[in-house]
Amino acid sequence: MEYQILFNTLWNEYTQRNPEALKVYQLFSQKNSPIINDHIAFRTFNDPRVNVNVLAHFFEKMGYKACGEYHFQQKKLFAKHYEHADPLAPKVFISELLTEKFSQELQDIVKKCIDCIPDKTLKSETLLYSGVAWQPLSYHVYQSLLKESEYAAWMYAFGFCANHFTVNVNELKQFNELSEVNDFLLKNGFKLNTSGGMIKGTPEECLEQSSTLAEEIEVKFDEGSHKIPSCYYEFAKRYKLANGELYTGFIAASADKIFESTDVKSSKM
Repeated sequence: MEYQILFNTLWNEYTQRNPEALKVYQLFSQKNSPIINDHIAFRTFNDPRVNVNVLAHFFEKMGYKACGEYHFQQKKLFAKHYEHADPLAPKVFISELLTEKFSQELQDIVKKCIDCIPDKTLKSETLLYSGVAWQPLSYHVYQSLLKESEYAAWMYAFGFCANHFTVNVNELKQFNELSEVNDFLLKNGFKLNTSGGMIKGTPEECLEQSSTLAEEIEVKFDEGSHKIPSCYYEFAKRYKLANGELYTGFIAASADKIFESTDVKSSKM
């Protein structure tokens, strides 16, 4: 399938930038558990050149269709998720920052960043893993964005890439419950996102989620290198709806807390 080639590229880029995720993947592999992706997530801005619909277009050409919309008022985000007819294809979750809800300074910085992206990249699926076109990075600008939005600061530092992959817990042979997955990760020295609880969501909501805290990595800025939170690995267990089918959507309140896996304040805990 065409989407498999793209996801392999995204996975390779993601694990090079986030080696901790590869360690988690290898740990599960040693348990002889199949590692099936539940979904992959992307972040962007609502600029018409790179908004949710622009990123989604590359997946829609591969057969994906929009299936849900989500609003995050406190973080000033909007998101959609997409599904493929092939049940083995990972779902795609794309969020965007509503820049007009922030200061003029933030809006100007975002516009300057996007102005740096070549037209050729904007029209190609390579945009999805093009990283940062606005080089060199300024730590002063990063800190300025951080005061207004963790999401904006993260986008400035890492640009366009897979924000996280998600293990489909339903397909793991060695674990039946998400709590067992979390215990296994903690015993192996991984830090988990505890915002809103170790597990976000409930069986009654038909979705439970947890995630590692983003690994801090060295990022080069004009003022020198600084360690900042990069990407994280998520884990999702889905439950059946009344009609007997697995729930395939997302819970906004849970996703809101999952976003905080990349927060600077969380990484210092």
